Amino acid sequence: MPTRTATLTRTRPALAALTLGALGIVFGDIGTSPLYTLKTVIDLAGRHPGPEVALGSLSLIVWTLILVTTIKYAAFAMRVDNDGEGGILALLSLLGIKRAQRPMIVMVGLFGAALIYGDGAITPAISVLSALEGLEIVSPSFARDTVPVAVAILVILFAVQSQGTARIGRAFGPVMALWFLALAALGIGGIVRDPAVLIALDPLYGARFLLSSGAAGFLVLGGVFLCVTGAEALYADMGHFGARPIRLAWSAIVLPSLVLNYAGQTALVLSAPPSEGNIFFRLCPTSLLVPLVVLSTIATIIASQAIITGAFSMTRQAARLGWLPRLGIKQTSATGYGQIYIGTVNWLLALATIGLVLAFRTSAHLASAYGIAVSATMLMTSVLLFIAMRDIWGWGTLRAGAVSSVFVIVDAAFFAANSVKIEEGGYVPILLALFVYALMQIWHIGTRAVAAAAKASSVPLETFLSDLARNRVPRVPGTAVFLTRTEADVPPIVTWYIAHAHALQERVMVISLATALVPFIAARERLAIAERAPGFWRLTARFGFMERPDLPAVLAAAHDAGCTADPAGVTYFVGRERAVPRANGNGLPRWFVAIYAFLQRNAAHATDIFRLPPDQVVELGREVSV
Repeated sequence: MPTRTATLTRTRPALAALTLGALGIVFGDIGTSPLYTLKTVIDLAGRHPGPEVALGSLSLIVWTLILVTTIKYAAFAMRVDNDGEGGILALLSLLGIKRAQRPMIVMVGLFGAALIYGDGAITPAISVLSALEGLEIVSPSFARDTVPVAVAILVILFAVQSQGTARIGRAFGPVMALWFLALAALGIGGIVRDPAVLIALDPLYGARFLLSSGAAGFLVLGGVFLCVTGAEALYADMGHFGARPIRLAWSAIVLPSLVLNYAGQTALVLSAPPSEGNIFFRLCPTSLLVPLVVLSTIATIIASQAIITGAFSMTRQAARLGWLPRLGIKQTSATGYGQIYIGTVNWLLALATIGLVLAFRTSAHLASAYGIAVSATMLMTSVLLFIAMRDIWGWGTLRAGAVSSVFVIVDAAFFAANSVKIEEGGYVPILLALFVYALMQIWHIGTRAVAAAAKASSVPLETFLSDLARNRVPRVPGTAVFLTRTEADVPPIVTWYIAHAHALQERVMVISLATALVPFIAARERLAIAERAPGFWRLTARFGFMERPDLPAVLAAAHDAGCTADPAGVTYFVGRERAVPRANGNGLPRWFVAIYAFLQRNAAHATDIFRLPPDQVVELGREVSV
């Protein structure tokens, strides 16, 4: 069955439009890497590298782009899609379908996802700083203004997120197309100075450099890896554009432009080694330097926008899969599902990003903190790909191991090279990832404990009905809709309500909402309805992890399917549990429960999550001992 995006690429105009859109959204991060990658490599290799070092570094950069981005992501990872969706959480969900209990795989996938938040904080900081450092070539006096201007740009960038990016997004593709054209033109201008630089396209130059330079070559790998930061976006954003437009944009535009630019920068190093400043901007004629700085700043803002939007999408997926609390989500576009804003995530990222700019102050210093989060995420993706090759493609262990081991070895080498930078700032994304990962585990374990307590308090339907008759509970006109996590029996929220109201509506609908391990659920598979007793219905509504639940729409569908309860006059009853430690001390640790309760208090209200009409909602709260 074709995926949703596959049908969009069947005509040439549609393919061209999606390819242009992919340029702006998918390739912003990797497309701005030339601003700082070779500069960082040269700093690690020594300010005046010889031809062997320069050509070896270029060869490593080119073949890293090919091995990691072209082969691993475009050729392999993008073939493992979850109903057209990609990314590490979508891959983790797909693997979860095959086997219910895989704690080590879950741990690998979740920590890989948590690392992306570290990348999300560093990418805007290093990208904007790198672009503005071009002004120092125009006039050295701009050096003192780089940090304040970078902070101002970042403040504005994060402040406008709540307005949405629908209008700006239309310009992303053309601007990035111009950027890649500029990369290629600058690269060709540099290659003309020393055309012999193209011999570095031979992978033997990179291999010789690594084998002959010892520890120095190992350290240089940490800088080389910066050329593929953003490569994971090819996989993560696959659901927005489809695999074909992304592959076309990469192979026809992005990869050639990057290779030409890195070759041009290397030719400049060989012909006139720059002692100071950014090598990238020294490729540009002086008369065009200011326009190039403006264009590069816009390109880095686009790259930053893409990573911020990616953090929003990651948070929504994690929340829908039960790994993070549901946060308030603002849909900033009526037509684009991916156009969302999550204020909590936005301002936490803003604080982290601006803090990094103020702490590190230059792109060269920040480069020491960059790379370790991305390399760790890529390594974990390679591990998951090995499992996917066996479980989904049906490959044997030997075949899957032979292919995936190449990816694992390459990723492990880059991760090891970046690990030596932990003391110099690499600890920052690791600490951020550990913090997010801990929150994920606390939320998931706490939610399961609360659900288990609710299940233990459930009452069999027969017992419930006999209690209603025995206690002569009055039945009042109307329809009561109770939301519950339990999938059987009568949930405790119903008995709580009767205990307080001493009455019950004539018609009762108990609804449980389930999140499937696929991004979207077909309408015919969404709803299961069963009338357990006269006037008592049990409904289960399934949503994909990329969908936003809509409870009124579920009730309308139930009415159309024959449920006689009128969806127009219902009252929604929502439970609000407050987790507390067990009095006997046999439950979860007190500190654990305190953190979980804090997350509970700050989670989004059910009215917003399920699109409930506020004037028809009654909230019932109680303490749950866990």
